[in-house]
Amino acid sequence: MNITIGTRKSPLAQAQAQEVRTALTQAWPGLEVTILPIMTSGDAFVDRPLSDIGGKGLFTKEIEEALLDKRIDIAVHSIKDMQTVIPDGLMLGCILEREDPRDVLVGNNVYSIADIPQGATFGTSSLRRSAQLLMLRPDIKIVPLRGNVQTRLAKIEQGEVQYTMLARAGLNRLQLWDVPGSSLSTDEFLPAVGQGAIGVECRESDTKILEILAPLADMDTETAILCERAFLQALDGSCRTPIAGYATVDDEQLHLRGLIVRPDGSAHFTIDKVGNVRDAESLGIAAGEELLAKAGKGFI
Repeated sequence: MNITIGTRKSPLAQAQAQEVRTALTQAWPGLEVTILPIMTSGDAFVDRPLSDIGGKGLFTKEIEEALLDKRIDIAVHSIKDMQTVIPDGLMLGCILEREDPRDVLVGNNVYSIADIPQGATFGTSSLRRSAQLLMLRPDIKIVPLRGNVQTRLAKIEQGEVQYTMLARAGLNRLQLWDVPGSSLSTDEFLPAVGQGAIGVECRESDTKILEILAPLADMDTETAILCERAFLQALDGSCRTPIAGYATVDDEQLHLRGLIVRPDGSAHFTIDKVGNVRDAESLGIAAGEELLAKAGKGFI
């Protein structure tokens, strides 16, 4: 049997697809797996913020169309790039074990946000990162910075900006362990919903593919991501709203921390909830609704 994986063309997306390919061939010896790179709208338009051109769905649209058209059998995504509502006929077939979810503060001689020099330039296209930074350090100058990991690192080296932030999971998957910078504790800086997790999307009707994907699923990660995505959906989260959320599983206990911030960092609200792993989705929804009630109308 041959399976075709569809994913973005970026080096990180290709590394993630290769990770899924390796897991599949280990679980099913003799299975042939092909990776098909697909150009997405999010990759084609790199001169504008995502919030101005349609949001993070632009990283999945063309790939999901290929899945619905049966040009590919599965799609590999970064969970944080996926919209909370999946197109009719498609589903998340499995989520792999989560990589390190932390953000990395990238730049020379910085070990914490407090170490960033007064008035420094910080390049990011993420509203979540810029809002949390401004919440902690309103003196920092935010400069728009898009592109893949290598592009953003090059702009640091060329002096276009002094600092940026990247996902530790992405750096690990690209084996970029010598990038100057420091991983930020999730207690100090909450990650994006789904950060560090790879999701495999498939057609709901494809029972054979669902059977093949089953050994790749990590139950603790799936529970945490279900909770985080329910939280995001309850907030009606998009690329226009600075939202952070991170859930962890400890035996039967599920712990979710969430944050919403004004884009300029001038106000924020947090939520901290604990529940049973069996109630992951309802816990996420309740957390989102409580946070909305705290913030009041008009905050989001």
